[in-house]
Amino acid sequence: MGEVKTLEELVAAVQGLRGQGKTVVQCHGVFDLLHPGHIRHLQAAKRLGDALVVTVTPDRFVNKGPGRPAFPEVLRAESLAALGCVDLVAVNRWPTAVEAIALIRPDVYAKGRDYSDPSEDETGAIREEEEAVRAVGGRMHLTEEPAFSSSHLLNTHFGVCPQEARPFLRGFREAHRVEDIVARLKALSSMTALVVGDAIIDQYWYVEGLGKSPKDNIITTRHLGEESFAGGALATANHLAGLCGTVHLVTCLGRDGHEAFIRSHLRPNVTPHILHHGGPTTVKRRLVDPAFLTKLIEVAWLDETAPAPVRQELRGHLEETLRGDKAGDYALVVAADFGHGLIDRQIAELLSGFPQFLAVNAQANSANMGFNLITKYPGADYVCLDEPELRLACRDRHGRLEDLVSRMMDELRCQRLAVTLGHRGSMAYSPEGGFTRIPALSDRVVDRMGAGDAYLAVTAPCVAAGMPMEEVSFVGNAASALAVGTVGNREPVDPVALFRFIKALLA
Repeated sequence: MGEVKTLEELVAAVQGLRGQGKTVVQCHGVFDLLHPGHIRHLQAAKRLGDALVVTVTPDRFVNKGPGRPAFPEVLRAESLAALGCVDLVAVNRWPTAVEAIALIRPDVYAKGRDYSDPSEDETGAIREEEEAVRAVGGRMHLTEEPAFSSSHLLNTHFGVCPQEARPFLRGFREAHRVEDIVARLKALSSMTALVVGDAIIDQYWYVEGLGKSPKDNIITTRHLGEESFAGGALATANHLAGLCGTVHLVTCLGRDGHEAFIRSHLRPNVTPHILHHGGPTTVKRRLVDPAFLTKLIEVAWLDETAPAPVRQELRGHLEETLRGDKAGDYALVVAADFGHGLIDRQIAELLSGFPQFLAVNAQANSANMGFNLITKYPGADYVCLDEPELRLACRDRHGRLEDLVSRMMDELRCQRLAVTLGHRGSMAYSPEGGFTRIPALSDRVVDRMGAGDAYLAVTAPCVAAGMPMEEVSFVGNAASALAVGTVGNREPVDPVALFRFIKALLA
């Protein structure tokens, strides 16, 4: 039986083994559900030397979607140490084994045969690990034991996915190949996109309730901490930049010192073109109970009407960009319209008249009071709304959803439309595929803010590239599941995490 040690203790123990002239073999992985494939692999690895050490991916770096890992790092390490073929186990501190290899300096680094094709590894880690092994004088060995899928076993037997999603996923696996979906998503990296919309800085002020003041009818809270996120069109651009190789962003800020923060919180492949007005940059400060991320109250700084010179400058920039010499560079335009004054009806109609593929969300929120409707965008190629936004635009509170989608598509002359339904998933329509309903792919919600923006940003290039709407909606729900698993817009959807989550769902 092996021992679980800290990484430092394991390194010291390996040095002692090497001093005794013993050959050290290292394996590394998640080992979320220890199964016969793992055991056969570890037994084969042990036959390559005298001592087998195993490093385990820590919980925070298991990018396989909500609900993973199913077992925490301590239990995964203890399970491995219980095997007779394993001598030493430690939980790694990094996303890959590269740093651990440099510390342990194994004679042999063993991986399973499912890593025989490095191009199938989205992270590129297998190549880096092989280089790290060679750098310390070791060699990589691929075992030939039968492969099993922890993700498949967990999906089937442990209820990682919501109950209502399981029958859908069984049918979806039969009709769609995961390799094809991931390949189509990777192909989007050649696309250049333009995002136009309202910049928002989302602030979370974490507070603890102290109770009612004895002298006034107010509730007193204690300030515990705060953080700020790039929201609105900034978040849309960041999500989109995970899939598209180049993203240009056109937005508007006040001259109030927020520009440096915004530029520093955009992904490297997002190039902003920033207009300025004399009012405030839109900031939405939420007082939040950190225990359950309950939002107590919001205070907003915003100017709901961009001055005429700003709108004129925006029209000129769009005309130059989307009809000028650079027009052919853009395969996609995304209007992230939060109704805060940048995009009025005239600019919306201008965007609808450009030859590029136009994807739109016109958000209804407390700051625009339902006056920001998708009907501003006749001729949009792809429309993405939540259910209340669709019902507001149709002025119909109780009508059948499919009927409202059909009405709106006729009114807008739109060919593709998706409706996000919160915990009920999403619905999409295209003429060739009809109506498609996709259930929510996770019921583990940390924070719902920004999930719809992630859905729009990830699905827009998919629709522009001609992916079937059933696949588009599935990918959008996967992106939303990742988005609700993080606080606010703290991190944009990571493409590697998205690919791995899709593979885990369809295992």
